[in-house]
Amino acid sequence: MDNFFRRKRILKTLLSLSLVFASLVMISKFKLVDNSIKDDMEVKSMGHAGWCGPECDLYKGKRILKSSLGNYSPPVIGDDLDAPRMTVSNTTASTWDVHVMNCSEDSAVRENDWFRRLDTRFHQFVLHRHCRYFPMLINHPDKCRNGDVHLLMVVKSVIEQHDRREAVRNTWGREQTIDGKRIKTLFLLGSATNGKDTKNLQKLIEYEDMIYGDILQWDFMDTFFNLTLKEVNFLKWFDIHCCSAKFIFKGDDDVFVNTNNLLELIRFKTEDRKVVNVFVGDTISKAIPIRNRQSKYYIPKELFDRPYPPYVGGGGFLMSSQLARRLFVVSEDLELYPIDDVFLGMCLQKLHLAPEMHPGFRTFGIMKRRVSPMNSEPCFFKNLIVVHKLSPQELLMMWSVVENKELVCAKRTAP
Repeated sequence: MDNFFRRKRILKTLLSLSLVFASLVMISKFKLVDNSIKDDMEVKSMGHAGWCGPECDLYKGKRILKSSLGNYSPPVIGDDLDAPRMTVSNTTASTWDVHVMNCSEDSAVRENDWFRRLDTRFHQFVLHRHCRYFPMLINHPDKCRNGDVHLLMVVKSVIEQHDRREAVRNTWGREQTIDGKRIKTLFLLGSATNGKDTKNLQKLIEYEDMIYGDILQWDFMDTFFNLTLKEVNFLKWFDIHCCSAKFIFKGDDDVFVNTNNLLELIRFKTEDRKVVNVFVGDTISKAIPIRNRQSKYYIPKELFDRPYPPYVGGGGFLMSSQLARRLFVVSEDLELYPIDDVFLGMCLQKLHLAPEMHPGFRTFGIMKRRVSPMNSEPCFFKNLIVVHKLSPQELLMMWSVVENKELVCAKRTAP
């Protein structure tokens, strides 16, 4: 028994030493990158004063008032979502023009009967929904500067999920050029929620961005209700800084994406001259709001009481840049909705469009039963485009297997 406890103490000591060593290596890496990037930034700022534009102010000690909620005005049951086709605005801003946000509640909403009946979980959400665009804490306005980006990979993430971002960077989110098609990657983040070590988390994300230069961060809290804020703030950012990119893949940080198959789909659409309205994914039709209060997707009747328009599962979808710009225009006239996937469906409906269903997008897994062995069969992944959802370890493992040229899968034969 004494030997058992001695071995246990030795294991604990070794584990502690390993963690300390790993922390020291990481800190050393951060410091080296920090110093090199600071030097690089100094050279750039001396050579070109407008290198980071008005965003520079965010790094000069100017503090921004933070709101934990998004932009919403009172729901009007029965609003008509139909509207004439929209065109792209000719008054696009040249830089991100939101630098200070003081999002106080709309107290007049409290006087409405529907608000008094509304589930209290939605109160703050509704009271602050008039706040739509937020200041940027981290920006990369030059991401598409050369104008030759064929595919922009846009990934929703949160600060704490560094391991997921790292797995994506080492697999399908790697910035590269394939057959002359340049691929760039961006991660969309808000700020840490209350109750967490916000200062240290923010420092860590800034160091991470110094290393990779692939993060866009806005000054709103990263909560489920605020996912729609990521949609509208990204659409605005894209319209300003990256509209020269040809296509956008938008997905979560826990999906598998077969990059070659995605590029092949884009090639087919381009050859068929069906690019302008491309919006492809795992389409959900004839859905209605979930009334189960225990569900993550619960929506009370006071907030929305109609069937949903067709929309795609947010795990991953493809859209053209032309459509993304039109979605930005039409989104500005729509009330934001707490479920981001549904909100984009509402925007498409405004344009009299519907998303295209594609069997290669499996945002609910290959098989809905998670324990099914088919969900871990490499040959399925080799022939699909998007599969949701995988842990970082599962993603890295599956990527290495699928990318292995020795993997042999049976080919379908004609009946």
